[in-house]
Amino acid sequence: MPVYKRKYRSGKVAWYYQFASSGSTRLDQKLITESGFPTKQEAIAAEAVRRTEEQKKRDMARAGAAGVAAAMPTSLAMLLAEFMKQHAEETLAPKTVERYREMIGYLAPELRAMSLAEITPLHLSREWTRLLKCGGHTRKSKSPRPMKPKTVRNIAGLVSSAYVRAIKWGLVPTNPVTHSDLPKVKKRIGMALLPTEQDRLTQCATGPWCLSTFLEVSVATGARRGEVLALRWSDIKGMDIFIDRSLCQTREGLVFKGTKTEEPRKVEMPPSLPACLEAHRVRQNEFRRQFGPDYRRDLDLIFANPDGSPLMPNSVSSTVSRLCRQLGLPKGASLHVLRHSHASLLLLEGVDLATVSARLGHASVRTTADIYSHAIRGKDHAAAQCWDDIMQRARAEKSSGVN
Repeated sequence: MPVYKRKYRSGKVAWYYQFASSGSTRLDQKLITESGFPTKQEAIAAEAVRRTEEQKKRDMARAGAAGVAAAMPTSLAMLLAEFMKQHAEETLAPKTVERYREMIGYLAPELRAMSLAEITPLHLSREWTRLLKCGGHTRKSKSPRPMKPKTVRNIAGLVSSAYVRAIKWGLVPTNPVTHSDLPKVKKRIGMALLPTEQDRLTQCATGPWCLSTFLEVSVATGARRGEVLALRWSDIKGMDIFIDRSLCQTREGLVFKGTKTEEPRKVEMPPSLPACLEAHRVRQNEFRRQFGPDYRRDLDLIFANPDGSPLMPNSVSSTVSRLCRQLGLPKGASLHVLRHSHASLLLLEGVDLATVSARLGHASVRTTADIYSHAIRGKDHAAAQCWDDIMQRARAEKSSGVN
């Protein structure tokens, strides 16, 4: 981030940001700057917002220049660009848009250059095979490596969504992705930590000062990472937590957005959680006093840096994954596994599917059933025993009636 410190003769310190706007030529570029921020974090946040605003201005200018009579997409690359502009950027979360751009970059240039009318299911099948064999790349050397079937299916899903829009726009008659040979993905059983393992994780938490309480809330509510990080003290009313937004991390910075379903939800806290949050608030108030006017009171975040600024979601996940490895928890244990654990344990204890689905914020009960089918199957033994009890009672009543 182009953020700098400025010290005045009076001894006062202020932060400012400065960056060059993009333009077709150097003459078109201009230097954008703003100063007077009391903390570095405020300057970073303001710079990210300003960059986003400048990008929107450029996009609107391009859209105005192109107009409704602009040339229609004729190649796959043009269709994907139109799909991103007309649909993804307007309706999807910033992080999703970022991932879509990454996935488009994996497609072979020659495929993207092909005419929409020429692309057949066979062309796409060949592309999925290529991606499976060498579509990925290593982080350091960038040398080709095989891509996971799930990733390939995600890329295919993006192309398919673009074609669905193309059909709606009257550009093509059919979607060739639906008849292409997609790689098969093995269905994985969701991992769940035992209650004792979850306790070890929360009690041994190291890293951000608030990590232990953050994990307690994650375990107790089953909420997503970004949802917990976006919680404000004003979102707690009595024994209920109201979740209506999420903290998203992109290359452009941090963004508060709506929940995944874009619908707020209420999650009741377990009786033990309020005391944990109150102890956390006492400690946070100490930071408020230390930072004084520099504390980000306007954000009202429950989980934040000592100065009240938002935590970096990716850093929190990395810290938890590292902690899981250090504690010797099952391979693959991570922050998101706590969400799976919450749902699985409730289902195994007999909590109905609809209630668990509502706590997780799933769009439908079917989503919950598909993901946690292993936990539902785990109740088969109890169901079988229950059936025996029912039949034995019926037979006993019949025998007593005869006698």
